[in-house]
Amino acid sequence: MANRWWPWIVLLAAAFTVRLAAAVWWQSRLPADRPFVFGDSESYWFLGQAIAEGRPFAFGGPDLKVFRTPGYPLILAAVMRLAGADHSAVLPARCVGAVLGTVCVGLTVWWARSLFGPSIAWWSGWLIVAYPGAVVMSVLVLSEAAFCPAMLGQLACWTRAAASRSRAESGLWSVGTGICAGLAALCRPSWLLFLPFAGVVSLIGGSRRRGIEWGLALVACAAVMAPWWWRNYREIGRFVPTTLQVGASLYDGWNPRADGASRMDFVPSFTRDLANERGVRPDASRTPFEVELDRRMAGAAIDWARRHPRRVVELAWIKAGRMWSPWPNDERFGSFGLRSLVALTYVPLVAGACIGLWRFASRGWPVTLCLLPAVYLTLLHIVFVSSLRYREPAMFGLAILATAGAAGRTGPAESREPPCPTLTS
Repeated sequence: MANRWWPWIVLLAAAFTVRLAAAVWWQSRLPADRPFVFGDSESYWFLGQAIAEGRPFAFGGPDLKVFRTPGYPLILAAVMRLAGADHSAVLPARCVGAVLGTVCVGLTVWWARSLFGPSIAWWSGWLIVAYPGAVVMSVLVLSEAAFCPAMLGQLACWTRAAASRSRAESGLWSVGTGICAGLAALCRPSWLLFLPFAGVVSLIGGSRRRGIEWGLALVACAAVMAPWWWRNYREIGRFVPTTLQVGASLYDGWNPRADGASRMDFVPSFTRDLANERGVRPDASRTPFEVELDRRMAGAAIDWARRHPRRVVELAWIKAGRMWSPWPNDERFGSFGLRSLVALTYVPLVAGACIGLWRFASRGWPVTLCLLPAVYLTLLHIVFVSSLRYREPAMFGLAILATAGAAGRTGPAESREPPCPTLTS
Protein backbone atom coordinates (compact mmCIF):
# COMPACT_ATOMS: atom_id res chain seq x y z
CA MET A 1 0.00 0.00 0.00
CA ALA A 2 2.83 2.42 0.81
CA ASN A 3 4.41 1.77 -2.60
CA ARG A 4 1.07 2.55 -4.22
CA TRP A 5 0.61 5.96 -2.60
CA TRP A 6 4.04 7.48 -2.10
CA PRO A 7 4.40 8.81 -5.70
CA TRP A 8 1.16 10.75 -5.30
CA ILE A 9 2.31 12.11 -1.95
CA VAL A 10 5.54 13.26 -3.57
CA LEU A 11 3.52 14.92 -6.35
CA LEU A 12 1.36 16.88 -3.89
CA ALA A 13 4.36 17.75 -1.71
CA ALA A 14 6.13 19.16 -4.76
CA ALA A 15 3.03 21.17 -5.67
CA PHE A 16 2.83 22.70 -2.20
CA THR A 17 6.57 23.41 -2.04
CA VAL A 18 6.53 25.25 -5.38
CA ARG A 19 3.51 27.33 -4.37
CA LEU A 20 4.78 28.09 -0.89
CA ALA A 21 8.11 29.26 -2.32
CA ALA A 22 6.25 31.43 -4.83
CA ALA A 23 4.12 32.93 -2.05
CA VAL A 24 7.15 33.84 0.07
CA TRP A 25 9.08 35.21 -2.91
CA TRP A 26 6.17 37.32 -4.15
CA GLN A 27 5.50 38.71 -0.68
CA SER A 28 9.17 39.63 -0.24
CA ARG A 29 9.03 41.83 -3.35
CA LEU A 30 6.21 44.05 -2.06
CA PRO A 31 6.32 46.89 0.52
CA ALA A 32 4.85 46.02 3.91
CA ASP A 33 2.35 48.90 3.69
CA ARG A 34 1.30 48.07 0.09
CA PRO A 35 1.18 44.27 -0.16
CA PHE A 36 -1.17 44.10 -3.15
CA VAL A 37 -0.59 44.69 -6.85
CA PHE A 38 -4.19 44.28 -8.01
CA GLY A 39 -7.04 46.57 -6.99
CA ASP A 40 -9.40 43.61 -6.57
CA SER A 41 -7.18 42.32 -3.77
CA GLU A 42 -7.91 45.43 -1.71
CA SER A 43 -11.66 44.85 -1.87
CA TYR A 44 -11.38 41.16 -0.95
CA TRP A 45 -9.10 42.05 1.94
CA PHE A 46 -11.42 44.79 3.22
CA LEU A 47 -14.44 42.47 3.13
CA GLY A 48 -12.47 39.71 4.86
CA GLN A 49 -11.64 42.19 7.63
CA ALA A 50 -15.31 43.18 7.85
CA ILE A 51 -16.35 39.57 8.42
CA ALA A 52 -13.52 38.90 10.89
CA GLU A 53 -14.38 42.02 12.91
CA GLY A 54 -18.15 41.62 12.75
CA ARG A 55 -18.71 44.75 10.65
CA PRO A 56 -21.32 45.06 7.84
CA PHE A 57 -20.42 43.26 4.64
CA ALA A 58 -20.11 46.37 2.44
CA PHE A 59 -17.36 47.92 0.35
CA GLY A 60 -17.15 51.45 -1.01
CA GLY A 61 -19.75 52.86 1.36
CA PRO A 62 -22.62 51.68 3.57
CA ASP A 63 -25.01 51.64 0.58
CA LEU A 64 -22.90 49.13 -1.36
CA LYS A 65 -23.88 45.89 0.35
CA VAL A 66 -23.74 43.50 -2.62
CA PHE A 67 -20.37 44.49 -4.06
CA ARG A 68 -18.77 41.03 -3.81
CA THR A 69 -19.93 37.49 -3.18
CA PRO A 70 -18.73 36.14 0.19
CA GLY A 71 -16.83 33.00 -0.82
CA TYR A 72 -13.24 34.25 -0.86
CA PRO A 73 -13.69 36.92 1.85
CA LEU A 74 -14.88 34.16 4.21
CA ILE A 75 -11.60 32.31 3.69
CA LEU A 76 -9.63 35.50 4.31
CA ALA A 77 -11.69 36.16 7.44
CA ALA A 78 -10.79 32.72 8.79
CA VAL A 79 -7.11 33.48 8.21
CA MET A 80 -7.46 36.85 9.95
CA ARG A 81 -9.11 35.30 12.97
CA LEU A 82 -5.93 33.27 13.47
CA ALA A 83 -3.24 35.64 12.20
CA GLY A 84 -4.70 39.10 12.82
CA ALA A 85 -6.72 41.42 10.64
CA ASP A 86 -3.88 43.72 9.55
CA HIS A 87 -1.38 43.31 6.73
CA SER A 88 0.67 40.86 8.81
CA ALA A 89 -1.91 38.24 7.76
CA VAL A 90 -1.22 38.67 4.04
CA LEU A 91 1.57 36.08 3.94
CA PRO A 92 -0.54 33.50 5.85
CA ALA A 93 -3.34 34.19 3.35
CA ARG A 94 -0.95 33.47 0.49
CA CYS A 95 0.12 30.26 2.26
CA VAL A 96 -3.51 29.19 2.48
CA GLY A 97 -3.67 29.91 -1.24
CA ALA A 98 -0.71 27.57 -1.68
CA VAL A 99 -2.70 24.85 0.10
CA LEU A 100 -5.70 25.50 -2.14
CA GLY A 101 -3.41 25.38 -5.17
CA THR A 102 -2.17 21.99 -4.03
CA VAL A 103 -5.78 20.86 -3.74
CA CYS A 104 -6.19 21.94 -7.37
CA VAL A 105 -3.37 19.61 -8.36
CA GLY A 106 -5.02 16.74 -6.49
CA LEU A 107 -8.40 17.43 -8.10
CA THR A 108 -6.80 17.63 -11.55
CA VAL A 109 -5.26 14.21 -10.96
CA TRP A 110 -8.62 12.80 -9.83
CA TRP A 111 -10.43 14.29 -12.81
CA ALA A 112 -7.80 13.08 -15.29
CA ARG A 113 -7.86 9.59 -13.78
CA SER A 114 -11.63 9.40 -14.29
CA LEU A 115 -11.15 10.37 -17.94
CA PHE A 116 -7.98 8.65 -19.10
CA GLY A 117 -6.61 6.42 -16.34
CA PRO A 118 -3.74 6.69 -13.84
CA SER A 119 -0.82 7.32 -16.20
CA ILE A 120 -2.38 10.40 -17.78
CA ALA A 121 -3.45 11.54 -14.31
CA TRP A 122 0.14 11.27 -13.12
CA TRP A 123 1.61 13.39 -15.90
CA SER A 124 -1.29 15.86 -15.83
CA GLY A 125 -0.58 16.40 -12.16
CA TRP A 126 3.09 17.18 -12.82
CA LEU A 127 2.14 19.53 -15.63
CA ILE A 128 -0.06 21.55 -13.25
CA VAL A 129 2.60 21.44 -10.54
CA ALA A 130 4.96 23.36 -12.84
CA TYR A 131 2.56 25.43 -14.94
CA PRO A 132 3.27 29.10 -14.03
CA GLY A 133 -0.32 30.29 -14.40
CA ALA A 134 -1.58 27.71 -11.90
CA VAL A 135 1.16 28.64 -9.44
CA VAL A 136 0.53 32.38 -9.73
CA MET A 137 -3.24 32.09 -9.29
CA SER A 138 -2.65 30.15 -6.07
CA VAL A 139 -0.61 32.79 -4.27
CA LEU A 140 -2.17 36.10 -5.32
CA VAL A 141 -4.85 37.49 -3.01
CA LEU A 142 -7.54 37.01 -5.64
CA SER A 143 -10.70 34.94 -5.74
CA GLU A 144 -9.19 32.41 -8.18
CA ALA A 145 -7.35 30.85 -5.25
CA ALA A 146 -10.68 29.65 -3.85
CA PHE A 147 -12.61 29.45 -7.11
CA CYS A 148 -10.35 26.98 -8.92
CA PRO A 149 -10.69 24.11 -6.39
CA ALA A 150 -14.48 24.49 -6.39
CA MET A 151 -14.59 24.62 -10.19
CA LEU A 152 -12.40 21.51 -10.51
CA GLY A 153 -14.57 19.71 -7.96
CA GLN A 154 -17.62 20.52 -10.07
CA LEU A 155 -16.04 19.25 -13.29
CA ALA A 156 -14.62 16.11 -11.69
CA CYS A 157 -17.94 15.25 -10.01
CA TRP A 158 -19.81 15.80 -13.28
CA THR A 159 -17.40 13.44 -15.01
CA ARG A 160 -17.95 10.81 -12.32
CA ALA A 161 -21.72 11.24 -12.61
CA ALA A 162 -21.54 10.56 -16.35
CA ALA A 163 -19.42 7.43 -15.76
CA SER A 164 -21.58 6.03 -12.94
CA ARG A 165 -23.18 2.65 -13.50
CA SER A 166 -26.19 3.12 -11.22
CA ARG A 167 -28.75 5.89 -10.87
CA ALA A 168 -28.06 6.25 -7.16
CA GLU A 169 -24.34 6.76 -7.69
CA SER A 170 -25.02 9.13 -10.57
CA GLY A 171 -27.40 11.11 -8.37
CA LEU A 172 -24.86 11.48 -5.58
CA TRP A 173 -22.17 12.74 -7.95
CA SER A 174 -24.69 15.10 -9.55
CA VAL A 175 -25.50 16.60 -6.16
CA GLY A 176 -21.75 17.01 -5.60
CA THR A 177 -21.55 18.76 -8.97
CA GLY A 178 -24.20 21.26 -7.90
CA ILE A 179 -22.66 21.88 -4.49
CA CYS A 180 -19.28 22.65 -6.04
CA ALA A 181 -20.95 24.82 -8.69
CA GLY A 182 -22.61 26.89 -5.97
CA LEU A 183 -19.37 27.27 -4.04
CA ALA A 184 -17.57 28.30 -7.23
CA ALA A 185 -20.21 30.95 -8.00
CA LEU A 186 -19.89 32.32 -4.47
CA CYS A 187 -16.21 32.88 -5.24
CA ARG A 188 -16.50 34.02 -8.88
CA PRO A 189 -20.02 35.33 -9.65
CA SER A 190 -19.49 35.08 -13.41
CA TRP A 191 -19.36 31.29 -13.08
CA LEU A 192 -23.04 31.03 -12.11
CA LEU A 193 -24.19 30.60 -15.70
CA PHE A 194 -21.71 27.83 -16.48
CA LEU A 195 -23.98 25.14 -15.05
CA PRO A 196 -26.94 26.11 -17.29
CA PHE A 197 -24.61 26.61 -20.26
CA ALA A 198 -22.85 23.26 -19.89
CA GLY A 199 -26.11 21.52 -19.04
CA VAL A 200 -27.67 22.58 -22.34
CA VAL A 201 -24.57 21.35 -24.18
CA SER A 202 -24.75 18.03 -22.33
CA LEU A 203 -28.32 17.45 -23.49
CA ILE A 204 -27.36 17.63 -27.16
CA GLY A 205 -27.56 14.00 -28.18
CA GLY A 206 -27.67 12.99 -24.52
CA SER A 207 -29.93 10.57 -22.68
CA ARG A 208 -32.78 11.23 -20.26
CA ARG A 209 -30.43 10.32 -17.42
CA ARG A 210 -28.12 13.16 -18.37
CA GLY A 211 -31.03 15.56 -18.01
CA ILE A 212 -31.77 14.15 -14.55
CA GLU A 213 -28.13 14.63 -13.56
CA TRP A 214 -28.28 18.23 -14.67
CA GLY A 215 -31.53 18.83 -12.81
CA LEU A 216 -30.11 17.46 -9.56
CA ALA A 217 -27.02 19.64 -9.99
CA LEU A 218 -29.19 22.74 -10.51
CA VAL A 219 -31.19 22.03 -7.36
CA ALA A 220 -28.04 21.45 -5.28
CA CYS A 221 -26.46 24.63 -6.67
CA ALA A 222 -29.57 26.64 -5.77
CA ALA A 223 -29.50 25.21 -2.25
CA VAL A 224 -25.91 26.39 -1.77
CA MET A 225 -26.68 29.83 -3.19
CA ALA A 226 -29.96 30.27 -1.28
CA PRO A 227 -28.48 31.80 1.92
CA TRP A 228 -26.75 34.48 -0.17
CA TRP A 229 -29.97 35.17 -2.10
CA TRP A 230 -31.92 35.49 1.14
CA ARG A 231 -29.31 37.78 2.65
CA ASN A 232 -29.43 40.07 -0.41
CA TYR A 233 -33.24 40.20 -0.34
CA ARG A 234 -33.21 41.00 3.34
CA GLU A 235 -30.61 43.78 2.89
CA ILE A 236 -31.95 45.56 -0.21
CA GLY A 237 -35.40 44.08 -0.87
CA ARG A 238 -34.42 42.66 -4.26
CA PHE A 239 -33.45 39.25 -5.61
CA VAL A 240 -29.78 39.47 -6.62
CA PRO A 241 -28.31 36.15 -7.84
CA THR A 242 -24.66 37.19 -7.40
CA THR A 243 -23.66 40.86 -7.06
CA LEU A 244 -24.64 44.34 -8.21
CA GLN A 245 -21.42 44.81 -10.14
CA VAL A 246 -22.72 43.46 -13.43
CA GLY A 247 -23.55 46.95 -14.67
CA ALA A 248 -20.09 48.28 -13.83
CA SER A 249 -18.42 45.27 -15.45
CA LEU A 250 -20.57 45.62 -18.56
CA TYR A 251 -19.78 49.34 -18.91
CA ASP A 252 -16.11 48.52 -18.38
CA GLY A 253 -16.33 46.38 -21.52
CA TRP A 254 -18.65 48.60 -23.59
CA ASN A 255 -17.95 52.31 -23.42
CA PRO A 256 -16.44 55.04 -25.63
CA ARG A 257 -12.93 54.42 -24.25
CA ALA A 258 -13.10 50.62 -24.15
CA ASP A 259 -10.02 48.80 -25.43
CA GLY A 260 -10.43 45.39 -23.80
CA ALA A 261 -8.58 46.25 -20.59
CA SER A 262 -10.22 47.14 -17.28
CA ARG A 263 -10.50 50.83 -16.48
CA MET A 264 -13.00 51.44 -13.68
CA ASP A 265 -12.40 55.18 -13.23
CA PHE A 266 -15.90 55.91 -14.54
CA VAL A 267 -17.59 54.57 -11.39
CA PRO A 268 -17.13 57.73 -9.25
CA SER A 269 -18.78 59.82 -11.96
CA PHE A 270 -21.87 57.59 -12.13
CA THR A 271 -22.00 57.46 -8.34
CA ARG A 272 -21.73 61.23 -7.98
CA ASP A 273 -24.39 61.93 -10.61
CA LEU A 274 -26.85 59.54 -8.99
CA ALA A 275 -26.18 60.95 -5.51
CA ASN A 276 -26.74 64.51 -6.77
CA GLU A 277 -29.96 63.52 -8.50
CA ARG A 278 -31.28 61.87 -5.38
CA GLY A 279 -30.52 65.02 -3.44
CA VAL A 280 -32.80 66.94 -5.82
CA ARG A 281 -35.48 64.26 -6.15
CA PRO A 282 -35.74 62.35 -2.84
CA ASP A 283 -38.58 60.18 -4.16
CA ALA A 284 -36.00 58.34 -6.28
CA SER A 285 -34.63 56.80 -3.08
CA ARG A 286 -37.38 54.17 -3.16
CA THR A 287 -35.01 52.07 -5.24
CA PRO A 288 -31.87 51.07 -3.29
CA PHE A 289 -28.91 53.20 -4.35
CA GLU A 290 -26.68 50.39 -5.57
CA VAL A 291 -29.55 48.76 -7.48
CA GLU A 292 -30.16 51.99 -9.39
CA LEU A 293 -26.43 52.53 -9.89
CA ASP A 294 -26.09 49.04 -11.37
CA ARG A 295 -29.05 49.62 -13.69
CA ARG A 296 -27.70 52.93 -14.94
CA MET A 297 -24.28 51.59 -15.80
CA ALA A 298 -25.76 48.53 -17.50
CA GLY A 299 -28.19 50.73 -19.41
CA ALA A 300 -25.43 53.09 -20.52
CA ALA A 301 -23.31 50.15 -21.71
CA ILE A 302 -26.15 48.55 -23.68
CA ASP A 303 -27.14 51.89 -25.19
CA TRP A 304 -23.55 52.50 -26.33
CA ALA A 305 -23.28 48.97 -27.76
CA ARG A 306 -26.55 49.39 -29.66
CA ARG A 307 -25.24 52.57 -31.29
CA HIS A 308 -21.78 51.15 -32.06
CA PRO A 309 -22.26 47.52 -33.22
CA ARG A 310 -19.14 47.52 -35.37
CA ARG A 311 -16.96 48.59 -32.46
CA VAL A 312 -18.55 45.90 -30.28
CA VAL A 313 -17.44 43.26 -32.80
CA GLU A 314 -13.94 44.77 -32.98
CA LEU A 315 -13.72 44.74 -29.19
CA ALA A 316 -14.79 41.10 -29.09
CA TRP A 317 -11.79 40.15 -31.26
CA ILE A 318 -9.49 42.35 -29.20
CA LYS A 319 -10.68 40.82 -25.94
CA ALA A 320 -10.34 37.27 -27.26
CA GLY A 321 -6.80 38.11 -28.34
CA ARG A 322 -5.96 39.57 -24.94
CA MET A 323 -7.33 36.50 -23.15
CA TRP A 324 -5.47 33.95 -25.24
CA SER A 325 -2.33 35.98 -25.87
CA PRO A 326 0.97 34.00 -25.66
CA TRP A 327 2.40 36.68 -23.34
CA PRO A 328 1.14 39.20 -20.76
CA ASN A 329 -0.80 42.27 -21.92
CA ASP A 330 0.03 44.31 -18.81
CA GLU A 331 3.16 46.44 -19.18
CA ARG A 332 4.00 45.77 -15.52
CA PHE A 333 4.71 42.17 -16.51
CA GLY A 334 6.40 42.94 -19.81
CA SER A 335 9.98 41.90 -19.11
CA PHE A 336 11.57 39.66 -21.74
CA GLY A 337 12.19 36.86 -19.25
CA LEU A 338 8.60 36.78 -18.01
CA ARG A 339 7.10 37.04 -21.49
CA SER A 340 9.32 34.18 -22.64
CA LEU A 341 8.39 32.01 -19.65
CA VAL A 342 4.67 32.51 -20.28
CA ALA A 343 4.96 31.83 -24.01
CA LEU A 344 7.21 28.77 -23.66
CA THR A 345 4.82 27.10 -21.20
CA TYR A 346 1.52 28.26 -22.67
CA VAL A 347 1.94 27.64 -26.41
CA PRO A 348 2.93 23.92 -26.16
CA LEU A 349 0.13 23.31 -23.68
CA VAL A 350 -2.51 24.78 -25.98
CA ALA A 351 -1.09 22.97 -29.00
CA GLY A 352 -1.14 19.69 -27.07
CA ALA A 353 -4.72 20.35 -25.96
CA CYS A 354 -5.78 20.76 -29.60
CA ILE A 355 -4.16 17.43 -30.44
CA GLY A 356 -5.80 15.78 -27.44
CA LEU A 357 -9.22 17.11 -28.37
CA TRP A 358 -8.78 15.90 -31.95
CA ARG A 359 -7.75 12.43 -30.82
CA PHE A 360 -10.32 11.89 -28.06
CA ALA A 361 -13.36 13.98 -29.03
CA SER A 362 -15.12 10.73 -29.91
CA ARG A 363 -15.33 9.91 -26.20
CA GLY A 364 -18.12 12.47 -26.01
CA TRP A 365 -19.42 14.46 -23.08
CA PRO A 366 -16.74 13.82 -20.42
CA VAL A 367 -13.95 14.95 -22.77
CA THR A 368 -16.08 17.93 -23.86
CA LEU A 369 -16.13 19.05 -20.22
CA CYS A 370 -12.37 19.64 -20.44
CA LEU A 371 -12.94 22.21 -23.19
CA LEU A 372 -16.16 23.88 -22.03
CA PRO A 373 -14.61 26.19 -19.40
CA ALA A 374 -12.39 27.69 -22.11
CA VAL A 375 -15.39 28.20 -24.40
CA TYR A 376 -17.58 29.64 -21.65
CA LEU A 377 -14.95 32.02 -20.28
CA THR A 378 -14.10 33.23 -23.77
CA LEU A 379 -17.75 33.98 -24.58
CA LEU A 380 -18.05 35.80 -21.26
CA HIS A 381 -14.96 37.93 -21.63
CA ILE A 382 -15.49 39.03 -25.21
CA VAL A 383 -18.37 40.97 -23.65
CA PHE A 384 -16.70 42.09 -20.42
CA VAL A 385 -13.01 43.01 -20.11
CA SER A 386 -10.29 40.46 -20.73
CA SER A 387 -6.77 39.51 -19.68
CA LEU A 388 -4.60 36.43 -19.17
CA ARG A 389 -5.98 36.12 -15.66
CA TYR A 390 -9.40 35.05 -16.92
CA ARG A 391 -8.14 32.10 -18.96
CA GLU A 392 -6.21 30.45 -16.14
CA PRO A 393 -9.12 28.43 -14.66
CA ALA A 394 -9.68 26.89 -18.10
CA MET A 395 -6.06 25.73 -18.34
CA PHE A 396 -6.59 22.77 -15.99
CA GLY A 397 -8.89 20.99 -18.43
CA LEU A 398 -6.65 21.91 -21.35
CA ALA A 399 -3.65 20.48 -19.46
CA ILE A 400 -5.42 17.12 -19.19
CA LEU A 401 -6.18 17.15 -22.92
CA ALA A 402 -2.58 18.15 -23.68
CA THR A 403 -1.21 15.27 -21.63
CA ALA A 404 -3.54 12.79 -23.30
CA GLY A 405 -2.65 14.24 -26.71
CA ALA A 406 1.06 13.87 -26.04
CA ALA A 407 0.61 10.28 -24.85
CA GLY A 408 -1.28 9.37 -28.01
CA ARG A 409 -3.24 6.59 -26.39
CA THR A 410 -4.67 6.01 -22.95
CA GLY A 411 -6.07 3.24 -20.89
CA PRO A 412 -9.75 3.23 -19.92
CA ALA A 413 -10.80 5.47 -17.09
CA GLU A 414 -10.32 3.92 -13.63
CA SER A 415 -8.27 1.12 -15.15
CA ARG A 416 -6.22 -1.28 -13.05
CA GLU A 417 -2.91 -0.27 -14.58
CA PRO A 418 -0.13 0.82 -12.20
CA PRO A 419 -0.76 4.23 -10.59
CA CYS A 420 2.28 5.87 -12.19
CA PRO A 421 5.15 4.99 -14.51
CA THR A 422 7.59 4.47 -11.64
CA LEU A 423 5.64 1.51 -10.25
CA THR A 424 5.56 -0.81 -13.23
CA SER A 425 7.66 -3.48 -11.62
